[in-house]
Amino acid sequence: MTPTQKYLSKCRAILETIHAQEAMMQQAATWFAKSILAGRMVHVFGSGHSRIMVEEMWPRYGSFPGFNPIVELSLTFHNLVVGANGQRQAMFLENTSGLAERILRNFHITPDDTALIISSSGCNVVPIEMAELFQQKKVKVVSLLTREHSQKSKSKRADGKKLGDFSDLILDTGAPVGDAMVDIPGLDTPVSPGSTVGGAMIINSIKAEVANILTEAGRPPKVLSGAAVVGEQKAKDLFEAAYDEHAHRLAKLYEHAGKNV
Repeated sequence: MTPTQKYLSKCRAILETIHAQEAMMQQAATWFAKSILAGRMVHVFGSGHSRIMVEEMWPRYGSFPGFNPIVELSLTFHNLVVGANGQRQAMFLENTSGLAERILRNFHITPDDTALIISSSGCNVVPIEMAELFQQKKVKVVSLLTREHSQKSKSKRADGKKLGDFSDLILDTGAPVGDAMVDIPGLDTPVSPGSTVGGAMIINSIKAEVANILTEAGRPPKVLSGAAVVGEQKAKDLFEAAYDEHAHRLAKLYEHAGKNV
């Protein structure tokens, strides 16, 4: 097979892994929709390249308010690679104990909230501590990780605990150990990761399930939509309404920040 054929074949296998988790994705969506219907938010966090999944959930076309994307630039700004704000610093910081607490200190968290924590290995300190803190606040935690990779990887925490140890529900991207999926003759290391493919399918499946629950409850979401689909004026109206709703929901998280520390 060509490298492209190899990669797409692996992606088809990932699709089957995702499909087998439909009931668990529906459970996650039920928890998330309950938070949104209660006027609260689903906190979505990922360090490193897991940031991609955070932004896939919200905000982008085909998505809607109700999700709080927690993206720390110090953990996710990869563009410069080396030098100031480089990748070495980001990878160091994502294993700094206490940083998760400093991040969550900005928000007023309640048991009506829910959380989605993304980490392919599930072994870096900040995502693990983030999940641990949410559970301490009686918040249901859904983790999105790569099960085989996490099982074969060593936690950066001194006690050896991983993201899955602080999760009420675990979803698997279906990627292999090491993430990269294509072996090239003459090259001793595989290329082309698969966790982003699996993660994006899970994120958007959950998003669709949440939209269905909200609509059936008589609270259809304000979906960011293209003018080519809904017309120019409606697209503008939805854009403004969705961002206003996000601002109002976020204001509740700031209003009582620190009171439940």
